[in-house]
Amino acid sequence: MPELPEVETVRRGLQPFMEGALIRRVELKRPDLRFPLPAGFASRLEGRRIESLGRRAKYLLAHVADDRAGLMLAMHLGMSGSFRMESPEASILPGAFHHPRSQARTHDHVLFHLDSPEWGDLTVVFNDPRRFGYMTLHDAGDMENHPHLGALGIEPTGNALDGGALAPLFAGKTAPLKAALLDQKLIAGLGNIYVCEALWRAKLSPRRAAGSLVRKDGKPTARLGVLATEIRQTIADAIEAGGSSLRDYRQADGSLGYFQHSFAVYDREDAPCRHPGCRGIVARIVQSGRSTFFCPACQR
Repeated sequence: MPELPEVETVRRGLQPFMEGALIRRVELKRPDLRFPLPAGFASRLEGRRIESLGRRAKYLLAHVADDRAGLMLAMHLGMSGSFRMESPEASILPGAFHHPRSQARTHDHVLFHLDSPEWGDLTVVFNDPRRFGYMTLHDAGDMENHPHLGALGIEPTGNALDGGALAPLFAGKTAPLKAALLDQKLIAGLGNIYVCEALWRAKLSPRRAAGSLVRKDGKPTARLGVLATEIRQTIADAIEAGGSSLRDYRQADGSLGYFQHSFAVYDREDAPCRHPGCRGIVARIVQSGRSTFFCPACQR
């Protein structure tokens, strides 16, 4: 499943085409994706202007102007969802998709026909072969009660994520550190790949209790501060590199990300640890049904 860096890369690719555009028509090829589309989905969006395109965790959020506080169109890519831009002038498209399936029109499910101030007539197409993606509408002024977004935790991309922020979230928790980091109610948007990478960078075992990084007085240990820093840096590095492009994933413009070329532990079972001076070998274990890759020698 695309993780936060992939979703952020898609957002940046779509932003110049969608922000400020008028939604002339919404074409639905089917009434549902992973879940049924909201009642009146097309009619509530048509004739409205997209004011901004943001992201929360792994959700793309299009703020659509209306007569009240505004509508929020939340879009989740699922496992195989992707977007492409179509225009009478192919030259304005930001690249071409390399994966044939991503342009298979039998998997085009939602088409946003836009009038863009900069690009003119433009169609943004949501394509999803497996249909694990989904879209919802919600009042922009009431996002804390959104069924999918309301309970999400802190974002892992800004300075707000530090040891002091993580300490109350981890205090007293006996759950493995890997499980705590994947809990979306604690930290929003972290996924299996980048948790493995961040734990390796911080030299922390995925099996240790999350609460072991919090002192008895509730203050963060130095190692918890290091972990927060490495989470932020891992995500930032992946976004800059364009994501990981594992399996089905492609950027908004169809090009491949390349962060996977610098994976330190993920999917490197039996390979030498890349920490200087470490003679450990990357191991793979299963936690909560997911593969965890780590170095038993230096991650404690």
